[in-house]
Parts: sequence; structure tokens; C-alpha cells
Amino acid sequence: MKSNINFEKASFKDFENIPELNIFQRALVFQQFTSYMEESGQMNFRFMTGQNGCGPEMWVTSPFNKTPKKCVSLVSNDYLNFTQHPAVKLAAIKGIQKYGTGAGASPLIGGHHEYHEMLQTKIAAFFGRTPDSALVFTTGYTSNSATLLALLKKEDVAILDMAVHASVYEGVKETNFKLFLHNDLDSLERILRDAQEKFRTKLVIIDGVNSQDGDLAKMKEIYDLTKEYGGFLMVDDAHGIGVIGEHGRGAIEKFNLMDKIDIISGTLSKTFGHIGGFIVASPEIINFLKFQSRQQVFSSTSTPAAAGLIKAIELIDEEPQWRKMLADNVGYFKKGLIDLGLNIGNTESAIIPVKIGDPHKTGDAGRLLLDAGIYANTIVYPGVARKNARIRTSLMATHTREHLDKALNAFEYINQKLHISSR
Repeated sequence: MKSNINFEKASFKDFENIPELNIFQRALVFQQFTSYMEESGQMNFRFMTGQNGCGPEMWVTSPFNKTPKKCVSLVSNDYLNFTQHPAVKLAAIKGIQKYGTGAGASPLIGGHHEYHEMLQTKIAAFFGRTPDSALVFTTGYTSNSATLLALLKKEDVAILDMAVHASVYEGVKETNFKLFLHNDLDSLERILRDAQEKFRTKLVIIDGVNSQDGDLAKMKEIYDLTKEYGGFLMVDDAHGIGVIGEHGRGAIEKFNLMDKIDIISGTLSKTFGHIGGFIVASPEIINFLKFQSRQQVFSSTSTPAAAGLIKAIELIDEEPQWRKMLADNVGYFKKGLIDLGLNIGNTESAIIPVKIGDPHKTGDAGRLLLDAGIYANTIVYPGVARKNARIRTSLMATHTREHLDKALNAFEYINQKLHISSR
């Protein structure tokens, strides 16, 4: 099976829908494309297999090289490295010893256990809310998608910052939705003004920290504008909670909106070092989701190992030094990349992109980094727009200066080979 797609210039977007081909034919053509990418050395950075847990260094193998390679890891969102914290591990082990290895059912029909209740109470208190103001989900993805599918219908409208996570886009499929340019207040106001009398619910949805560029939302201005037009604001602060803010409560704390955001969503798989997601909202919204969210009704929930999350949340206050270490690493690494003339955009977080643009050159950069012992994320469409490909790096508190210098030296070498700087 052949198509007219030029593999040399193609991206994943070109294969989403080929009108003249059925699903099996499309899959075959896509297989031919990924094989081409592999043969040209632009796929060996994908689907790497870690031989040890999250950490500043990882031993990794790939489908094309089964020999483990030791790399500086810049791929993990385990920002404070709590996946390896002894106290978190011990709490998870104790949870398994007490409750077993699984929840056994969905939350609504017998799968809601004592550790879930404790975790929800802990999350609610973390944000200064009453105990009945939080609900946990199996993943951060479903905390967004399942919540929005339950809340928004054909009479409502979701108004999305166009850079929000894919889970938000999935969640608004049963309602009307409109997009405003990332962090663009004029664009948002035009949509709010037009939607003011047309829909019963106007829900503006933004990221606290953008997952690809690492920049912060203009949250205070967006909040004020949303309320001016009678809307509600939902903030997905997956990459900010536990890291940003004086007390690690995220971008919403930084902008002094802790008690004002209508719906807060987040993940338990990044700063808190496990798996799962949560929603924080009014007790009435939480009660509605318990009975109306399909994930709550039909999908089993988190395992007893989630007991480790309770300790991880406590450590945000008990051991603030991890946030300080992370902030120091972020400042050092950003300066080093800027000094090399590389384009890191407007990042204000532990997500630091190196923007290249051309997806094939980006693939080459990812391969060369791996050759140099640096494991970083090569992000092309659909993670970002076709012309906005980049290497995304994520820093951890436990990276040393030696780790970061090794990565900076690798980027300097790649710039000499591929000319990726903005100079």
C-alpha cells in the first residue's frame, strides 16, 4: 500500500486521516512512514525503556539497541524525585500490606476505600478547602476528560486556551468549544463577549503551567475577565502544583487565587510521584461527579500503593528544600542554554524547551543527544504544532551540576552540527 505523502516532509498529522484509505490501509501506510523514520535515524529516541526508576540518571534501551546505556535523564516530570523518596516508598509499601494490591471495583460500587478517603481529604486540605471538596481519579488525563464530559453538554460552551492538554480537548467533545490564542486576553474577551448570552455555562479552561513551553498563564487577568462576563474558570495546574508558589501550591498560589478558582485539576504522577489525578471544586460539583462521571461509575480506581501519595503531599511542607534545589537547577540550566543562543521561549518552570522548528532536524537533535548520553524528549506533532518542534527537557531537584553541564555540553555540540541556535 502506497500513498502520495512525501515522507521526507511529513509529520504524524498527515496520517490522522487519509480519506481514500480504510483503517487498516492507513495503519499500513503509517507503518511505512515510521519505518522510514527509523531507517533515517529519527525514531531511535522514541519508546525507550528505562531499566531503573525515575532519577537524574537512567539506564535505557530502545527497540533498536538492546544494550543498556547510562544517560542523564531530562524526560521525567518527577520534579522533586519523590518516586525515590524513602518515606514515600515506605508509605506505599505499608498501604499494600494493609489493603492489598488493588481497589477491586469502581468507586461507586465498592472500590472506594479508606485510603481514597484519606487522600481526598489531604488534597482538599492542601488547597485550603473543606474535606468534601476533592475527588481522585485513576489518572490525571481522566480527571480532565471525565470531569468535562460529565459537566458540559450541548447548552454549554468550553473556552479553551489553545495550548491546553489533550485530555481537555477530549473532555469537551460533547459540548461546544472555542479556542483563544495562548495567553491572549483580547482573543479571550472577544469569545466571552460573543458567548455571553448564547450559552448557559461558560467555562474557561487554562493550564497553570503550559506543558510544552513551560510558561505561566496570565491567570489573574484571565480570572478577572472571565468573571466580568459571568463565566467560570478551570485551571489544570498539573505542572505547577508542588513546585511553584511560596508553599508549593502551584501557579494558583503564585497568583493569589487559591480560594477563587472554580475548578482545579491536577495530577498525582508528577510532583507527587505516583499515578492518578484529582479535581478540587465546590462540594456540590464533587458530589455530582461522584455519580455522573463515567470514570467514577465504570472504572476501577487507584491501588493501595496510592497511600504513598499522602506522605508525598505532607513532604511539600515538611521538606521545602527540594523545591529550592529544583529552582536552583532551573536557573542554572536556563542560563546555560541562553548563553548558547538557544531558543527556550518564555519558560518560568522546570519544563525548559529548546525550540528548533523543523521536525526532522529535531529528530536528528534527539538522536545526537542520546548518542551523547542525554535522554530528552523529542516533541513533534501532535504534541506541538508542525512548525513548533522542539527538544523538551524537564529538570529534577536531584540533578547535579555535573549532570546539567554534561547536557549543556551536548547541546553546544549539537548546535555546532545542526545550527539550531537563534543567533
